Amino acid sequence: MYLSIGNDMAVRDTSIIGIFDMDNTSTSKRTREFLERAEREGNVVPCDDLPKAYVLTMEYGFQRVHLSSLNTATLEKRLR
Repeated sequence: MYLSIGNDMAVRDTSIIGIFDMDNTSTSKRTREFLERAEREGNVVPCDDLPKAYVLTMEYGFQRVHLSSLNTATLEKRLR
């Protein structure tokens, strides 16, 4: 199955490591460093609007950060 994360994007549900709120998690220094490193390495899939959440995936040995304009509660409901 796939999870629609907005902006005509979908990720495979079996590849999802976690769904994280952008406001709550970006206050941590380690999380900011992780997101900055992922962006430098080209592992961030952007969204058109202001991101409210990000979905961390691991598929075929590659870790990706998918930014989403949907909040975490909406994404979790869609996952069920």
